[in-house]
Amino acid sequence: MRKKVLLTGGNGFIGKNIRESFLAEKYEITAPRSYELNLADTQAVDDFFATRQFDAVIHAATKPGHRNAKDPTNLFYTNVRMFENLARHTDRFGRLINLGSGAVYDVSADNRLVREEEIGRRMGKDDHSFCKYVVHKRIENIPQMVDLNIFGIFGKYEDWEIRFISNAICKTIFGLPITLRQNRRFSYLYVEDLLPVLDYFIEHDARFSSYNVTPNDETELLEAARCVQKISGKDMEIQVAAPGYGLNYSGNNERLKAEIPGLKFTPLKEAIEKIYAYYAVRLEDINPKLLLNDK
Repeated sequence: MRKKVLLTGGNGFIGKNIRESFLAEKYEITAPRSYELNLADTQAVDDFFATRQFDAVIHAATKPGHRNAKDPTNLFYTNVRMFENLARHTDRFGRLINLGSGAVYDVSADNRLVREEEIGRRMGKDDHSFCKYVVHKRIENIPQMVDLNIFGIFGKYEDWEIRFISNAICKTIFGLPITLRQNRRFSYLYVEDLLPVLDYFIEHDARFSSYNVTPNDETELLEAARCVQKISGKDMEIQVAAPGYGLNYSGNNERLKAEIPGLKFTPLKEAIEKIYAYYAVRLEDINPKLLLNDK
C-alpha cells in the first residue's frame, strides 16, 4: 500500500514539480487547492484532519513577499499561522517536511556557505526572514519534523518575470539583453534535485532538525547569465548595473550529504539546457513586454 502524503502549496512552483514527479507515482498525494483548504483558517484545518490521516506532510505552502507578490501584507502572521495549524495535528501524520529557506540565516546578512549550526546567530528583521526563524525554532522542538533550508531554486513553473535564471532565458529567447543589478554568489538548486531529498525524508527519520538543501558548488549570477548566453547561441548583451559582488547567499551541504550518501546534483549547464528547452516551445505563455521592466 502506498504511503499517504499531504502536500500543501501543490499549485505553486515547487508543488507542481512534485505533483508531476516520480513522487506522485510512489505515494498517494493529496494536494488541496487554497480554496479547498485555507491553511490560515484554524477551524478549516481542524475539520480537514478530523477525518484524515497521513504518513507525511510536505509543507510547501507559503505566502510570498517577493516583488511580484499580489498581496505581501500579513506575511508573518499568515505563514506562522499556517504552520501552527498543521503543528496542532501531529497525531494525524507521521512526519512533516517543511520547505524552509536560507532566509532563516537573515537575508540582510552576508551568508556564504553557512552551516546549520549558525542558525540563531542572527534573527532577521524583515517579516520573511523572521517567520522562517520562528518556524525553525518550533521545528527544533518537534521530533517528527524537519526543516529544509532552500536558498535559491529554479526550474519549470517558476515566475519567469522575476526569477533570475528563467528571466535570463526568456530574455535571450526574445532577443533582449540579460540584466542583473550586481553579481552575487548563490546556492542555486535545480528543482528536480529536491525530489530525491523529499523522498528520503518521507521514508526515513531525520538525524537533525535542519538541513541546507544546496548543491556542492556556488553559482555566480554572472556565471549563470553567461551559461544562458552560450546555450542560446545568441550574442546577447549581459548588463551588470553595479560592479563587484552583492551579499552572498549560499549554504554548506555537508550535513545533507552525510545524511543521504550518494546524493547527486545536476550540473548547472545541464539544468539550464533543460529549462531553456522548456521555454523554447512555450513562447505563447511568455509576454515579452513583461521582460522589459526589471523588478
